[in-house]
Amino acid sequence: MAEPVPLPADLIELKSLEYRPVRVRGHFDHSKELYMMPRTIVDPAREAREAGRLSSSVQSGAHVITPFHCTDLGVTILVNRGFVPRKKVNPDTRQKGQIEGDVELVGIVRLAETRKPFVPENNPERNHWHYRDLEAMAKFTGTDPIFIDADFKSTVPGGPVGGQTRVTLRNEHMQYIVTWYGLCAATSYLWAKKFLRGTRGM
Repeated sequence: MAEPVPLPADLIELKSLEYRPVRVRGHFDHSKELYMMPRTIVDPAREAREAGRLSSSVQSGAHVITPFHCTDLGVTILVNRGFVPRKKVNPDTRQKGQIEGDVELVGIVRLAETRKPFVPENNPERNHWHYRDLEAMAKFTGTDPIFIDADFKSTVPGGPVGGQTRVTLRNEHMQYIVTWYGLCAATSYLWAKKFLRGTRGM
């Protein structure tokens, strides 16, 4: 992983930093937690052990998204603190993990995502979020539309398990197909226009 850089306050600069680690310092506001669910824990070691199995022991739960006031920048961002099992979604069941005071942590920059087919709509009234709609999340919590996934080292006893970033590469195959077929069609048309017209005149 690349060395973490300070979190930029410029949203335009931030758009070029997806999946880059950044360092922030500040404090959490646990009173405004959001829950992205359902989610399963990212555990590379377990996933490697269970690769190829028809069944697995994965438990369902949620990612805990908490407003974080950055002391140096004077902005409040959203931090995905990590995974909790379903029985620990209620913060009253994990008071030991509710960090108080200023802390420094490293997180991975994440941008907004569009809702995929078959993914339910977000339900702010129930505080159930199924995909990252940063504008809606920021409006709901009164934060800036900046989102990072806290790394695994941020994990504290009794709290969410950090390091829950799943890297999803953008699938642009359809765009390539449309582009190349368009170029092919245009070339064929120009070729026909030039050479077939000349043939008819002979």
